[in-house]
Amino acid sequence: MRYPIQDHLSYSHLSNNFQSFISSISTITEPHSYAEAVKYDYWKKVMQAELEALNLNNTWTVTSLPPNKHVIGFRWIYKIKYHADGSIEHYKARLVAKGYTQMEGLDYIVTFSPVAKLITVQLLLALAAILNWHLKQLDVNNAFLHGELDEEIYMTLPLGITPSFPNQVYKLQQSIYGLKQANRQWFAKLSSFLIQHGYQQSTSDHSLFLKISESSTTTILVYVDDIVLTDNNIAEIDIVTGLLDHAFKIKNLGNLCYFLGLEVAQNNTGIHLS
Repeated sequence: MRYPIQDHLSYSHLSNNFQSFISSISTITEPHSYAEAVKYDYWKKVMQAELEALNLNNTWTVTSLPPNKHVIGFRWIYKIKYHADGSIEHYKARLVAKGYTQMEGLDYIVTFSPVAKLITVQLLLALAAILNWHLKQLDVNNAFLHGELDEEIYMTLPLGITPSFPNQVYKLQQSIYGLKQANRQWFAKLSSFLIQHGYQQSTSDHSLFLKISESSTTTILVYVDDIVLTDNNIAEIDIVTGLLDHAFKIKNLGNLCYFLGLEVAQNNTGIHLS
């Protein structure tokens, strides 16, 4: 070999933690298909957990495919999540619809959904710095599964599920990852929920919701499944966080640290962005 790579590349200068991380991602690979994943018990376990979660969410009902109805397919997607030291945090399997097979006008009508504008984020952070507001961040678990469908959509049974009778399919009751309208339906569900609880949707940026009272000014900024909360009253933040968790099951990420590629650090002197 004229130019051996070891003459130019070495891991010797890396920290022990990073060497462990490199070793983990080099030796453990993510399956590319159901046939690969089903060979391992831990992947079968997470696939079963995903199906159980979808069933508990009433995502679908089992039925026969009606005549002249279009059916779309599923695909399993696999991901390994790591800790910073390279150890495995957990395995994740997600059942995703083959949205590229959907037919416009039949399986979906419109797909667009508003997302937060960068200028709105900057303005919100500026106000939080000037007025010393609290800045919190929430993440919605399985956000797209909460959307309610307006269309009649049928899907094939995923691999690993044995049909009980011929021509058996799933009729979707709720949205699912991969559908073209999934993002739109989730935002419609969330915005409707916030408006019902006294929030007003901004006409300048539809992803911004405000609730103003004598004791507090609460703003909620939405970017898909990431939510930024600001308020001068921490009690109001706790209230709306509890309401969202009861309705959608959320992860409270605490103080705002990362959002849309921005690193946010807040202290008594202001907010630093990187």
